[in-house]
Amino acid sequence: MLDMELIRKDREAVATALAKRLDPAEVTRALDDIQRLDQERRALITEIDAERQRRKAEARAYAEAKRSGTTPQPSAPEAERKQLAELESQLDEVQSRLRSAMSELPNLPADDVVAGGKEANRVVRTFGAAPAIEKVRDHVELSRALGLVDHERGVKLGGSGFWMYTGLGARLEWALVNWLIERNIEAGYEFLLPPHLLLDTAGFAAGQFPKFYDDVYHLDKQSAPRGQFLLPTSETAILGAYQDEILETSKLPLKAFAYTPCYRREAAGSHSDERGTVRGHQFNKVEIFQFTLPEQADAALTAMVGHVEGLVDQLGLHFQTSLLAAGDASASMKKTLDIEVWMPSTGKYKEVSSVSWAGDYQARRAAIRYREPGGKQTRFVHTLNGSALATSRLFPAILEQCQQPDGSVVVPEVLRDKLGTDRLTPTR
Repeated sequence: MLDMELIRKDREAVATALAKRLDPAEVTRALDDIQRLDQERRALITEIDAERQRRKAEARAYAEAKRSGTTPQPSAPEAERKQLAELESQLDEVQSRLRSAMSELPNLPADDVVAGGKEANRVVRTFGAAPAIEKVRDHVELSRALGLVDHERGVKLGGSGFWMYTGLGARLEWALVNWLIERNIEAGYEFLLPPHLLLDTAGFAAGQFPKFYDDVYHLDKQSAPRGQFLLPTSETAILGAYQDEILETSKLPLKAFAYTPCYRREAAGSHSDERGTVRGHQFNKVEIFQFTLPEQADAALTAMVGHVEGLVDQLGLHFQTSLLAAGDASASMKKTLDIEVWMPSTGKYKEVSSVSWAGDYQARRAAIRYREPGGKQTRFVHTLNGSALATSRLFPAILEQCQQPDGSVVVPEVLRDKLGTDRLTPTR
């Protein structure tokens, strides 16, 4: 959520930044509505405060008259006493509408993030070279030939958009998860295993609700009166775990990571570059997260991107890092860099991690703050997150980039001990 004070003081700068993401006319309408509600809110607060002061003065005068033995002034008529309750009810309604309007606004993109969509994304680094493969087989064909993924039985179990890892495929997936857990612990992140069912408050805090409310799986209201949903990413859980807390400044940056399956209501892959395990309703992901002081955020973002790049590089894969344009990044984020692996079968790069800086946008929604040592006032922390990594996309990238002319796949060196083999060979 944006800072209301910033909108009051420098609306033009806010409008210019938001115009990188939204139509300028839409920005104008939204800010007009917000400022009108803010003015109504402030006017009502002034009126309510004045009425409360008047009543306090009236009560003091009445008490003084009683002590002095004089006749007390008559109290306010019933109609006036009701007026205060009506004003407070009006204030509650205006504040609710203002909060709703503010929650719909996306974050302000960082200065170096350009306007536009995918077409405006910029590659900032490239790692390695695309492997020379004479006859490319795609990961779906390879996974079937190698007996790694049973797509048909996955659909039988869960419907379209689901799959089932089998044999060495299940072991490869689990080897990736365990290797990533070890590397993130080595990098100083605390390992968490959060619940997979979260309260709706966690979705709002992360900025996913209300705009993307329908993109996740919700429990029915009878089963979950407070509102619960299956987490779409453990970013939501890690952030939500610290809602309404004041963090110790000496412990910032606070670094945590979690492994969870992720559950999303999105179109399953039917295009050639989204087949197999590339896109589905359930997939595994390891997510890193940092809570920082504002002045620590830039260095944290650089370190997190470098850490994720190092992970993909250690797997021996060809990939690139791209700075996303404002329209292609999550609405909650100021700045996002995608790490994208090369998929030989489609000749395209596919994102395996988005590393993002939210500024204080999420912290405002979640009321996560810090207090300087010896200080009284609190300030909002900055939050950053990144996949480290999404295994359902690493899996096909490994199969395609490491495939051999005889139909086998060479296992990345860092996974061989965990998998117990250096090569996956066809089972049929």
